[in-house]
Amino acid sequence: MIGEEFEGTVCSRAGCRAPAHWVIAWRNPRIHAPDRRKQWTACDEHVDYLRGFLAARDFPVAVEALQPRQETA
Repeated sequence: MIGEEFEGTVCSRAGCRAPAHWVIAWRNPRIHAPDRRKQWTACDEHVDYLRGFLAARDFPVAVEALQPRQETA
């Protein structure tokens, strides 16, 4: 079923409980070391909003597709 591989991962937008399909990696250069990255998850509807929210604050931002969780043995 579509979205099944992302079960339990929801959008980080306040009030949104939609399944996430994107990872937004960002950092605040004023308080985070260059190798530190925070991550938000986003649904298709909110990925541009969340990326724009962070970019407007001049935070380095990268958006990637959320990869399915790997099963561990």
